[in-house]
Amino acid sequence: MKGFASDNYAGVHPAIMERLARVNVGHVPSYGEDPYTDAAVETLREHFGSDTHVRFVFNGTAANILCLDALATDYESVICADSAHINTDECGAPEKIARLKMNPIATPTGKLCAEAIAPVIDHFQGFEHGRQPRVVSISNVTELGTIYTPDELKELAEYVHSRGLLLHCDGARLANAAAALGVSLAALSSEAGVDALSLGGTKNGMMCGEAALWFGETAAMVRDTSFLLRKSSGMLGSKMRYISAQFSAMFEGDLWLECARHANKMAQRLIDGLPAGVELAYPSQANEIFAYLPQEIIAPLQEEFHFYTWDEPSGCVRWVVSWDTTEEEVDSLLKALHEVCS
Repeated sequence: MKGFASDNYAGVHPAIMERLARVNVGHVPSYGEDPYTDAAVETLREHFGSDTHVRFVFNGTAANILCLDALATDYESVICADSAHINTDECGAPEKIARLKMNPIATPTGKLCAEAIAPVIDHFQGFEHGRQPRVVSISNVTELGTIYTPDELKELAEYVHSRGLLLHCDGARLANAAAALGVSLAALSSEAGVDALSLGGTKNGMMCGEAALWFGETAAMVRDTSFLLRKSSGMLGSKMRYISAQFSAMFEGDLWLECARHANKMAQRLIDGLPAGVELAYPSQANEIFAYLPQEIIAPLQEEFHFYTWDEPSGCVRWVVSWDTTEEEVDSLLKALHEVCS
């Protein structure tokens, strides 16, 4: 079956496998005290700035939790979109591990702005009976496939900071956002006023592992505690080189960009070929596509292609293309769509 359910379905890029084989030689110190991890940290600093603080973890949920846990305490809360991964798809891990309450805000595009978050801040800030807002968390790409531009991020960050809060970005698909906009990774994070970033790689061709990053003054603030939070939360890998070396392979050159560009290109190919009458639920700006299909054709299609029904009552489905999705696979799905819609 062809996989359009998630970019997590994809395999590992050969360059990542080659790097893993290269570091799988001899003995090096454990828990990140190795030269491969040092090199990976420097590689990420070249992208995000010399004052970037980096901690490698096992997966995206761990990166989100570590970023947020380092920024807030357990009488504080996180403002996020109601569709945010930390609110809907992490089994309450931020609440359980970091003890942080989520304040979800309904948004039709998956994106937050000053006007949307202001009422929550106004209501709770200084109110002793409620959790104090401390962090605004966004996703870029959002869970609905939309993208924040650098200008939107700068405007949001300026407002968040003016209210005494910090801005976190779930960047599981940050590479896809940067590729789609033709900007650097820093333009969507450290240069835009983002304080903390969960940097993804698994969805873009890595085997496993993500990174928690903090920038500027925030990096200095968390430097002495982030390693303790990582260990006490069960996120510290003993053979760290197998995580960190992947980041070197992905980000020391243009592999991250090549993979993301290809995935975005395949998504556009799918959109351009959709049958007449199949409407998009949200603007598709990266490698996720949400579309409305007649209810009766969804199950038969899913027998041939892996994809999720996003909202069953409306017939909204989600297709996700990957770094290794081929034109032939996209055209195969399109052919099936045209056949069942005709």
